[in-house]
Amino acid sequence: MWKPVRSWRSIRGRVGVVITVPVCLLLAVTGLAVHGRAEVLGDARATRAEVDLSLRIQALVHQLQRERGMTNGLLGGEDEFRTPLDATRKRVDTVLLAMRREGAVEGVVQRYMRRLPDIRAAADKRAADQAGTLTFYTSAIDALNAVDPVAETATGADRQLRDGLAALRELAAATESVALERGLLNGVFARGAFRGRAYIALTEVRATRIAALARFRQVATAPQRAALEKAFTTEDAERATAYEKQAEGAADGSPLSADAGTWWDAMTVLVDDLYAVQQSVGDDVRHRADRLSRDAELALAAFLVGGALIAALVVGLAVFASRSLTRPLRKLAVTAQDVARRRLPEAVARIQQSPHDRAELLARADAPDDPHARLLGGVAEIAEVAASLRRVEDTALRLASEQAGLRRNTTESLANLGRRNQNLVRRQLGLITRLERQELDPDALAELFELDHLATRMRRNAESLLVLAGQNPPRPTAAPVDGLEVVQSAVAEVEQYRRVLIATVEPVRVRGHAVADVAHLLAELIENGLNFSPPTEPVEVHGWYDREDDTYCLAVVDHGVGMSEADKERAQGLFSDSGEEALLAAPTRFLGHLVVGRLADRLGEGTRIDLFDTPGGGLSALLSLPGRLLASAEDPATPPPHARPAVSSLLNGFRAGVARAEARNPQGASS
Repeated sequence: MWKPVRSWRSIRGRVGVVITVPVCLLLAVTGLAVHGRAEVLGDARATRAEVDLSLRIQALVHQLQRERGMTNGLLGGEDEFRTPLDATRKRVDTVLLAMRREGAVEGVVQRYMRRLPDIRAAADKRAADQAGTLTFYTSAIDALNAVDPVAETATGADRQLRDGLAALRELAAATESVALERGLLNGVFARGAFRGRAYIALTEVRATRIAALARFRQVATAPQRAALEKAFTTEDAERATAYEKQAEGAADGSPLSADAGTWWDAMTVLVDDLYAVQQSVGDDVRHRADRLSRDAELALAAFLVGGALIAALVVGLAVFASRSLTRPLRKLAVTAQDVARRRLPEAVARIQQSPHDRAELLARADAPDDPHARLLGGVAEIAEVAASLRRVEDTALRLASEQAGLRRNTTESLANLGRRNQNLVRRQLGLITRLERQELDPDALAELFELDHLATRMRRNAESLLVLAGQNPPRPTAAPVDGLEVVQSAVAEVEQYRRVLIATVEPVRVRGHAVADVAHLLAELIENGLNFSPPTEPVEVHGWYDREDDTYCLAVVDHGVGMSEADKERAQGLFSDSGEEALLAAPTRFLGHLVVGRLADRLGEGTRIDLFDTPGGGLSALLSLPGRLLASAEDPATPPPHARPAVSSLLNGFRAGVARAEARNPQGASS
């Protein structure tokens, strides 16, 4: 049954790899876009929070500006500021306490706030320096403006928000300049003249205000500029302007007769109006940040949904594409497996067994393509593969038919040659036998005996050829034959028979139908031992009966070069699998093993050959004959031989059997 492959080497895995790359790129681009939208959303939310904090800081600055101006007027000699100054101080303390709880002011600002009670106490006692006190309040306000987060806010790419934040910063600077001018002139008007560097400080403050207002007008919107112009065109603003001109006329230190209270009230209205404009600009910035935050949230959600939909669509297309390939390929693979494992072997077997089936199958192979087979693949390319598979099957059938015919012809040719050689050798043996009977010369008779032996070997080779061709029926023998005679017959069919030492062969009788095959099998084993052992070393033959397994064992022992483990495994495989495929695949030097295997197979179940290493070097072959191939002894009174170790105990049992046979007859018997 076809099993799907779960690795990248499969079609599905490779389609997955191909689809994964663009999907990853798409997800990366979507992720970057989502990350960008998330950053925009974070910036918008941070800007909104920082604008809120900035407006609260400016509220504290606004109250400190009032306290600074009133304190400066009080130090200038105007006691009428005592009561409003106390109220302003309470508002400053309330706002400052709330911001401290939230941690909205940093350490540098807190240092100024810790000094504030001492500055207030000195101002109440009129013991504080007017310029130093003004400088303290101004420094505290500058420190608050320095920690204003609007000055450091990342505005992103939105120009309207960026301009709004810039306008808010510039308006805060302008408001501070107006408030500082209010406090500075409040003290000057209270004293009645400019003293020291007061006028220079006034010009610097006014220059700062003018520059800040100019920058504000560059970035502010039209409504914001209109609100600013409205704040500077009120009656109080015009009155404050008149006081400024009056102060400019006393730049040389001449006395001033301006009313400090009226100046304070007019400038306070202007500062409050500017603060209102500042709050309006802050509201615009906050609304813009809110809108950007909402837009960023919607864009982020849209990107997430779009990315998820696109990813799902791509994955769906990938799955569809993969299945459109793998499903027909799976069907094609199942069909191919069925062809390889069932249909083609069955067809080849039918071709080899029956010429009629061969003609029928070849006619089917020549038939037009089956439309169903063309539709098996689904898509055109896979359908072509299916058609190619069908053509491969048809070609394989033709080749199998041709090969079967060739094998049949080869087998018949081998069998024909074997039978011809066998008949010629039989006639030759008959002629040699007659010549031996008529010859009286001992030397000539010895040569005839040698010629007889060569002819016997030729007969065995012809029989081996018939065995390989599978067409050599066993020669019938009516009566059972003694086991020693079978061994002697096998020895007579080998070339170097003088080197064969027949050790103890316990009495046994082999049934007549198996005598020829057992002798032939033993001859092949003995010849193999003779060919692969030194000319001076004998090849021993042992035989004993194993009552435990009801088998008779014949061992051929040589003391030659032996065999490697790989060769022994190959030989054992030929002993157990000696079919036609083995004949075609086996090397020619293993054909003798193949003959042995086929003879053992013809002797039937229970017959087996095992190879072992001979102690001291060499190879030993053990032939085990089952009890059904053995006949009862002629003399029933003969005591049965002692039990032998089981053949299945492999090498140890075989060695024990050889040792026992040698102990019973150490001299042996030569042939």
